[in-house]
Amino acid sequence: MGEHDDEQLHASQRDALLAAGLLRPSGVDGVYGLSSELAGVVAGVDGLISAAGHDQGAERVDFPPVMAMSSIEATGYMQGFPHLLGVVRTFEGGQAEHRGLLDALDAGGDWGSKLSRTGLALCPAVCHPLYATLTGTLPPGGRRFDLCGYAFRHEPSSDPARLQAFRMHEYVFVGEEPGANAHRELWHARGAELLSSLGLEVTVDVANDPFFGRAGTALAALQLEEGLKHEILAPTSGATALTALASTNRHRDHFATVFEIMASDGAPAHSTCCGFGLERIALALVWRYGTSPRTWPHRVRTLLGR
Repeated sequence: MGEHDDEQLHASQRDALLAAGLLRPSGVDGVYGLSSELAGVVAGVDGLISAAGHDQGAERVDFPPVMAMSSIEATGYMQGFPHLLGVVRTFEGGQAEHRGLLDALDAGGDWGSKLSRTGLALCPAVCHPLYATLTGTLPPGGRRFDLCGYAFRHEPSSDPARLQAFRMHEYVFVGEEPGANAHRELWHARGAELLSSLGLEVTVDVANDPFFGRAGTALAALQLEEGLKHEILAPTSGATALTALASTNRHRDHFATVFEIMASDGAPAHSTCCGFGLERIALALVWRYGTSPRTWPHRVRTLLGR
């Protein structure tokens, strides 16, 4: 099966989800409303992830879906992923500038050039706003965080599992390098076990982020070679490729160097995150059990509190 066939399958599945009322169209691929049934499944998945991390003693922090553009610039995201980024702009002019804006709008011209930067960007991952808040020296054993919120990546697609705006639930460790490595190994196993408990057929594989450009190709190869990223994958359609429902990412001391975060031993802190895509997991369950969550196996509905 080729790429064109996969595209047709994705479009067919998207249309089936829309016809079943589980997704509501917005006019833009990858941006959908959720029915109360599908939203309930997402909430159940989120609750299951919370329960899985209860023993970690993680600090719960909820960030808004926007973050400081200065942090995006400092971490090198613009160099690695400019094609995924969303920047917030707004109108700051007076009456004359407003007239120019409306003229450009009426003419179908570039009205976006009339808007000014706000200093905000859409969060590409829910852990990204965290690191700028941790400047200083961490306690022995580091710190663990439980984060949940919306993320944005500009990846328009007919694949209903490849959303542009989506929710992530992440567990993050920041501290000594051995603790960061242990955190990743824990969530490798725990994440796969959690998703398998829902009856999903999962595999864990080394992966790379979609870095941009020629330099990005080298970064992706290095990420694969050193095993810095692993994904937990499962089917979300009949397409040839599996979909990543969760991933673990070892950042080494990247964020610590940028934001001057020190481990208790005086070395730059290492960080690791494990992120779960809530809508992706819900859609994998729809693919596995059908478009009517009320008819899913009792065991699965019980786990999801449905």
